Amino acid sequence: MSPDNVAAFSMSVNSQPSVHIALLGGFDLVVNDVSVAVPVGSKRLLAFISLNYPYRVSVPRALIAGSLWPEASEQKAHTNLRAALTRLHGLGRKALDISPSEVRLARETTVDLHHARSLAQRILDPCIPAEDLGLNAATVDQLSADLLPGWYDEWVLLEAEKWRQLRLHALEELAGEFIDAEQFAGAVTAAHTAVQADPLRESSQVSLIRAHLAEGNLAEALDHFERYAWRLRNELGLRPTQRLRRLVAELRQSPPGGGQ
Repeated sequence: MSPDNVAAFSMSVNSQPSVHIALLGGFDLVVNDVSVAVPVGSKRLLAFISLNYPYRVSVPRALIAGSLWPEASEQKAHTNLRAALTRLHGLGRKALDISPSEVRLARETTVDLHHARSLAQRILDPCIPAEDLGLNAATVDQLSADLLPGWYDEWVLLEAEKWRQLRLHALEELAGEFIDAEQFAGAVTAAHTAVQADPLRESSQVSLIRAHLAEGNLAEALDHFERYAWRLRNELGLRPTQRLRRLVAELRQSPPGGGQ
């Protein structure tokens, strides 16, 4: 154990440890503000439970073993699970409550994805007024990262796509809220983050162009539209929809200087 981990452990002896699992942008386990090294098999175990059973639900060991090692025999899968639990020693074990037949997240364990999902759902909830959300630039940061990039397990990919769709819709809605509040820098940042996540998604492009138009940056709006139209044509052989073309039609027809 590293000196930092020893220090974190000593802090937890007389107090309840703070345990956090990060899944957005990459995996990390943090105990008492110290990052804890975790073997690969144990990372997959923590990620699987955090993704699929976020509300302290007890998960049968047989289900975990079969899901994480689907191609192994039942006996081998259970052996792999025992090894993953054993290697999750010391500080790492504080993330879980472990019984002979089940495993679940410990009560004190938090997961960044759970908070980010809740934020995105609140942004998209029409019953929650924007002023009640406390939106600011930091809100965009919480919706900016992919889920476990570089992980290719099927159970990860399914959740990663669900998160991608949820955060893109939330970012687009957030851009609109910022425009309505005349917080144009936030609107551009939110829309641009959505565009970076999926450059060919037209609804995100609309959000960014609307943000530029609302701020009065007409040249930027037109330039961005033309770059998107070029990419769409060259990569997919498609044209922007009529909705998007109408959004910039007057800009393309206006003479320099607004006709004055």
